[in-house]
Amino acid sequence: MIDLRSDTVAMPSPEMRQAMATAELGDDVFGDDPTVNRLLEVAAGRLGKEAAVFIPSGTMGNVLGVAVNAGRGEELIADAQSHVFIFETAGAAALAGVQIRPVSTESGVMTPEQIAASVRPRDDPHQPISAAITFEDTHNLHGGIVWPLEALRAASDAAHAHGMRVHLDGARIFNAAIAQEVGVAEIAACADTVTFCLSKGLACPAGSIFLGSREDVEQAHRWRKRLGGAMRQTGVLAAAGLIALDKMVDRLAEDHANARTLAEGLAELPGVRCDLSRVQTNLVFFELEKMTAPAFNDECAKRGVLGDWSGPARMRFVTHYGISTQDVQAALQVCEDVLSA
Repeated sequence: MIDLRSDTVAMPSPEMRQAMATAELGDDVFGDDPTVNRLLEVAAGRLGKEAAVFIPSGTMGNVLGVAVNAGRGEELIADAQSHVFIFETAGAAALAGVQIRPVSTESGVMTPEQIAASVRPRDDPHQPISAAITFEDTHNLHGGIVWPLEALRAASDAAHAHGMRVHLDGARIFNAAIAQEVGVAEIAACADTVTFCLSKGLACPAGSIFLGSREDVEQAHRWRKRLGGAMRQTGVLAAAGLIALDKMVDRLAEDHANARTLAEGLAELPGVRCDLSRVQTNLVFFELEKMTAPAFNDECAKRGVLGDWSGPARMRFVTHYGISTQDVQAALQVCEDVLSA
């Protein structure tokens, strides 16, 4: 089975499994798991932040980003197609008491002008305070696009100029760095707090990292406990994270190349529309003109290719560790067979 549903399905490497089996362990709640502590030190160093905390998921990381940067009854500005707004079951409101104000963008990249227009007037007691803003890099629903670094810096500066704090949903921040050939710390420097996933392109079995100032991370620790996200011998998972940061980042370029090949092949098939300008990392979205997405997905699955549909005619394929160039060609043949059946 060629599984292109998401990069979350990537299996840990043999080296990760060995590291997990032999990891030196402690109790992370007490702060004495040496493997977790090493991972947090490495992660903070890579992203240029003062401190970090290990958490179960990227979704929890975004809840922490909301709760740390905005107070109850305040507002977070976010792209209308962002993960924090669409895919997190209203966690910002339900858990942190923070309202999200969605802003529609063409490509997920917010301009300083859009940010300025979205900020509430602070002298109006009828409106919530615009306390924070979140950016998503790479941006999932906009096709895995990368924020150009200068655009991200400009947006961050605009937010700070309006008195807002910035959280970066960097679930795939290393994909963004590799695609732009910039240091990941340059991207992270545009935000007060950042979260990234170990369990997507980096191929770990679970876990994410939340980073920021020491004060922000202290607050995040309290929120992690409140949300039930504190775990004990987490070094079993952190050991895989250390391997990931050392060995799995540079190879993301392979996923991007495979995604480009996949997208170009799909674009040549009759009945398929694929915007190649948005295929910048490992996500490939495409529209079907002759079949519904659920029907296409079902027929592909029968032939050994798993995908994900996100609309009546919209499909998503994601390349990741474990997907080879041969798998890409086989998947394209299946797609052609399904469309011509």
